Amino acid sequence: MNKSIAIVIPSYNEATNIDVLIHALNETIENLNYNFKFIFVDDGSSDETVAILKEKSKEHQHIFYLELSRNFGHQNALKAGIDLVKNDVDAIISMDGDMQHPPKIIPKLIQKWEEGFEVVYTIREEDKKLGFVKNKTSNLFYGLMNKLSDIKFEPGTADFRLIDKKVAQVFSDFTENELFIRGIINWVGFKQFAIHYEPNERYSGKSKYTVGKMMRFAVQGITSFSTKPLSMAIILGISLSVMAFIFYIAYVLYSVYYGHVISGWASVITTVVFFGGLNLVVLGIIGVYIGKLFMQSKGRPNYLISSTNYK
Repeated sequence: MNKSIAIVIPSYNEATNIDVLIHALNETIENLNYNFKFIFVDDGSSDETVAILKEKSKEHQHIFYLELSRNFGHQNALKAGIDLVKNDVDAIISMDGDMQHPPKIIPKLIQKWEEGFEVVYTIREEDKKLGFVKNKTSNLFYGLMNKLSDIKFEPGTADFRLIDKKVAQVFSDFTENELFIRGIINWVGFKQFAIHYEPNERYSGKSKYTVGKMMRFAVQGITSFSTKPLSMAIILGISLSVMAFIFYIAYVLYSVYYGHVISGWASVITTVVFFGGLNLVVLGIIGVYIGKLFMQSKGRPNYLISSTNYK
């Protein structure tokens, strides 16, 4: 009996990409001796994504849709798809729905899985077409993650990966409110292997990750796997206190020796404003962690399912 593999594809306003992706996936799997299921997770799309997926699921027995009640975000949509099929397949492949994750890589993922690797993840090669700024911000993101978190990330790591069913079962038990799946998969361990790939051009549409979303994603990843920012805030506070004490002693000695105080009203105001802003930054770091605890304590689900044709 052939092994079964599910391909989970979070989709948000991907109506113009669905046909092309399905065609490319079908071409990729036609000579592979596995039972495939395509699981499209609609993450609250405002276009015709759901309607198209429902129509395609009627035309093809191996295509399924999972409609979420609203937009819960890419990471939660991905978890919804994995949770749905974790008990029914031998492995799960996750990929984006905009054709930037090339389907032709899938046979390589499966090959390494058959060799005994339980997580086969991908690393995106630097794309010159993205431009200098985009590539540098991506490298900056991974650089910050590696410096501030307790786990190490390889630059270019994507959510295009294959995980064995045992990994899917473990991952499904995670109940974190703010998911950072790249970090979780890295953290759980198991036998892992990386495959490098060159990304395709986006077939249509535009990136869903704005600068603001990417910054939030970075903060989410760092605070999910490390308390180093809190430690850095303590070290910064102690360092500045020591510096202030040294400068105060120098000021006293200067005043005693020369018999007059040092003028400089503007410098005093600037210093007060600087330390006031620094206090707000430190309080903000603490607030992020407290906020995560607050949201986690509510125990709300990561997603809600509106409808699905998966049995």
